[in-house]
Amino acid sequence: TFISVASHQIFRNNKMIAAALPDWPEWALNLLITMSISLAVVFAITSLFKNDANDKANNKTAGEGDKKLEAEFKSFRRQYIAVYLVIMLADWMQGTHMYTLYLSYNVNISALFLTGFLSGAIFAPFLGSAVDQFGRKRSCIVYCVLEIIINVLEHFDDFPTLIIGRILGGISTNLLFSAFESWMTTEHHKRGFPESWLSITFSAASIGNGSMAIVAGILAQLLEDRLGHIGPFQGAIALTILALFMVMGWEENYGEKEEGEHSNSSLYQQFVDGWKMTCSDSQVWRIGLTQALSEGAMYTFVFMWVPTLLSQDPPGGLPTGCVFSSLMMAITIGGVLFPPLQAFLGKYVVSESNKGEMSATLTYGLGSISMAVPALCLSTSKESCFDKLIWSFILVEVCVGLFMPVAGTLRSKYIPDSLHGGILNIFRLPLNIVVVLGTYATDFMEAHNVFFIVSGCFMAAAVIQATMVTKTGTVGTSKKTD
Repeated sequence: TFISVASHQIFRNNKMIAAALPDWPEWALNLLITMSISLAVVFAITSLFKNDANDKANNKTAGEGDKKLEAEFKSFRRQYIAVYLVIMLADWMQGTHMYTLYLSYNVNISALFLTGFLSGAIFAPFLGSAVDQFGRKRSCIVYCVLEIIINVLEHFDDFPTLIIGRILGGISTNLLFSAFESWMTTEHHKRGFPESWLSITFSAASIGNGSMAIVAGILAQLLEDRLGHIGPFQGAIALTILALFMVMGWEENYGEKEEGEHSNSSLYQQFVDGWKMTCSDSQVWRIGLTQALSEGAMYTFVFMWVPTLLSQDPPGGLPTGCVFSSLMMAITIGGVLFPPLQAFLGKYVVSESNKGEMSATLTYGLGSISMAVPALCLSTSKESCFDKLIWSFILVEVCVGLFMPVAGTLRSKYIPDSLHGGILNIFRLPLNIVVVLGTYATDFMEAHNVFFIVSGCFMAAAVIQATMVTKTGTVGTSKKTD
């Protein structure tokens, strides 16, 4: 903090630099500088002391001297990550200012958010099977088209129109978190890349996601300053159109065990098989339950952080874009820390096959502690909790950056490619229920009680995940036989 304050004073004392700085509160700029320096330091340290054991293992897995496969993998990863970054930048552009946009419309914000989550819960069990049956690439295209329509609807302050947008938003969110990942993991296996390389892609996606969120926070704030509250949504339309053209270059893949099998499998059969697998395989439903609890807690936090900070009456106001970028730098820090954490746990704490499960357990536990801080502070302190709130929010976002890649790696480990999209969306049913209950709770419960619930969800996820840390690190037969 001392370094950030000193840097801020240097910037302010230089007239040219001071003129270029946005007119944001001093505490917000200090936070942004602190997180920028922290991200640079973490990135530098992890780069200097990077353990290259994974790289050696990956080269050995692919075969000594097999540079061609590695080059193909890097090209494939760039193809996927490029689309993923554009999509996530567009998505974050909306997320940074959706609350303030609805606030300016003077509409029932809770009702709109609840509608979106309820829509997601209702459509989740069926969308995944449709993604597997009709094609992941086509589903990604449908997502892009839906997002363009949704962002156009956000231009209207008419409540029924906004409700329609939120219903479509529930559908598109399910597609975002199933179609793209399902396409990538299936294509990864189809092209013969080693299983261990998936964690590289998930880690890159987590770092990229955080980076795009940082850019989105600043860019959305600038667009809002220039175009009003609707500015970020107009930027999201342009980015989604770009992503739509990029997805056109992908190859299609389906939920199938053998080439062409999807044509012989009905949508109903995909739906039934997905539910059978989820209910019968304890490893699959435990992965789904930890995802529902952790991500449900995360989304409830996302709904809570703006009104909670506003309730503390921060000096100079709350520049949401600036604070959002700082929080997203924390996500990026988590993504950067993921590979060394995995390497350390696999080498010194548990077996190599159990490092993902242990990483997830520790991450969820730390997330629970971070959310207990605002719960306790808001319930007991008579003075302002603003500083404690900010840093507890930073910590939980570091946890988000950690569990995003590890959750993706575990899903790939336990869920068959043939049912990947369907099962991912089945997972989103309890997830949306958790979010709906958490969001609804904000209407009649004190903020500290909601944070207690969020903390409890993270702790429950940690306990369930810990049951999957075994001596042998075995995987159920469902994944092996796919």
